[in-house]
Amino acid sequence: MKKTGTMIVLLAAMLTIAWLTSSSAFEIAATTTGLLCVWLTARENIWSWPISLVNVACFFYMFWEVKLYADMALQVFFFLLSIYGWIVWLTKREGAGVRPTRKIAPWLILPLVLFLIGATTGWGYVLHKYTDASIPYADAFIATLSIIAQLLLSAKILENWTVWIAVDVLSIGMYAYKGLDAIAFLYLIYLGIAIAGLITWKRNYAAAGQEGFSLTPEPAGNPHSTERGAWK
Repeated sequence: MKKTGTMIVLLAAMLTIAWLTSSSAFEIAATTTGLLCVWLTARENIWSWPISLVNVACFFYMFWEVKLYADMALQVFFFLLSIYGWIVWLTKREGAGVRPTRKIAPWLILPLVLFLIGATTGWGYVLHKYTDASIPYADAFIATLSIIAQLLLSAKILENWTVWIAVDVLSIGMYAYKGLDAIAFLYLIYLGIAIAGLITWKRNYAAAGQEGFSLTPEPAGNPHSTERGAWK
């Protein structure tokens, strides 16, 4: 009941900020559904995924209006990854409401870093060369980092929260610079929820005594295989 009360207070604060900053209807819809989605995700609630689909649709339109094209394209990836996450969280649940949390395999970190560098450079160049994007490389970097965070979240990987914390800090600065005050404030709240989510997921992971995450299929009779392969 206490957590529900906290959520109501946060939503009320967001609506107040939106009203004071004369936010558009789409901005209000994006902020409220986004806040609800992240809050439910931190609580490992499966309803975060259908709400996420509504949220990304609102953000897609809003970012198109302010010419943040990398963030606009990012919503397409988020939409697909939300569907993927919805499916993943409902599989291999081992009797729980959602799939147990895994940790990332150490060998996967370098490929993700290389993807971050390559995608940011290429995406930023395209935005700079062929569009009127206002801050192309910063936009591309945050967008690429968000894809990595969302991919880890969809796969129920603990470290997604560490990446989201970095995304939130950078996004606060970018949206404040673009004059999207309600969105900047939303990401400030996201930051607090992400920190709480990391703490909660770590505690639940430790309590469950889960094995590390891998990218391999699970051989029969071995539900915690750590060899390389496809997403578990």
